[in-house]
Amino acid sequence: MAPSAPGKLVVVGTGLIGGSFALAMKGAAIVGKIVGVGRSRGNLDQALRRAIVDRAYTLDEAWTAELADAAFVLLATPVGEMPALFAAIAPHLGRATIVTDAGSTKQDVIAAARAALGAAFPRFVPGHPIAGSERSGAAAASVSLFHGRQVVLTPLPETDSNAIDRVRECWTACGGIVSLLSPERHDALLSAVSHLPHLLAFALIGELADRPDAADYWRVAGTGLRDFTRLAESHPDMWRDICIANATRVRVDLDAYRQALERIDAMLARGDGAALGRLFARSRDARAAWLTGARGSDDVE
Repeated sequence: MAPSAPGKLVVVGTGLIGGSFALAMKGAAIVGKIVGVGRSRGNLDQALRRAIVDRAYTLDEAWTAELADAAFVLLATPVGEMPALFAAIAPHLGRATIVTDAGSTKQDVIAAARAALGAAFPRFVPGHPIAGSERSGAAAASVSLFHGRQVVLTPLPETDSNAIDRVRECWTACGGIVSLLSPERHDALLSAVSHLPHLLAFALIGELADRPDAADYWRVAGTGLRDFTRLAESHPDMWRDICIANATRVRVDLDAYRQALERIDAMLARGDGAALGRLFARSRDARAAWLTGARGSDDVE
């Protein structure tokens, strides 16, 4: 069941995620007016042309005046920007406005919200739609982006139950499959299956690019390198913020991966083809089993 009365949605960050949420919410008739907020006037103009938003403000304009009568606020910016945004919205929120986010890390975002929102903190529902692409901006937004995709909410004991229900209803109406996790568990899981793969892609491309004969490598590189490193096309600022925010957990997973590489190095050093073959077969089978049962996107962000 959709929320009882269409209201106004304010989306801060009208890129792929924020723009797609706006389109889906408008398509489901959950909200009436949608206000977009962002850094770039060019991207906001694109959002207006595509009817993603009805009004648009840059961050240095008077956008906080739109918050008092907003039903929902979605923060869909890099997580490093969220402390300043929580501080900016806190004095202007309506008494019933529900705030949620789309950040890829949760413990840091929750800490920032707790520090800034005061009495409005119980109406903040931390969230993470696990859907994305290396594409960005309003031009990449799609009404169907969240169809069949996992959306994780990480509410706290003090989070208002009505706010949780309404945010769940919104994501369900967008086509998402909503589940709940603790913030700590979310950050641990996403470190391994999202943050670490992005780091590896960036690291490999960076290492190859730094070689003095890099042009020779690019000349003979094929689909293997292209497919493995596709994530290195992702937004650098966003992924910088994610990795710093979740650095403690990412370092744990980096260490586990480093140990796996050391085991492979030992197999190669002793010429142990049987052990290497068993590892490859086990990994192939595990990936096939995952893909057979997977729901949602492999563009995890």
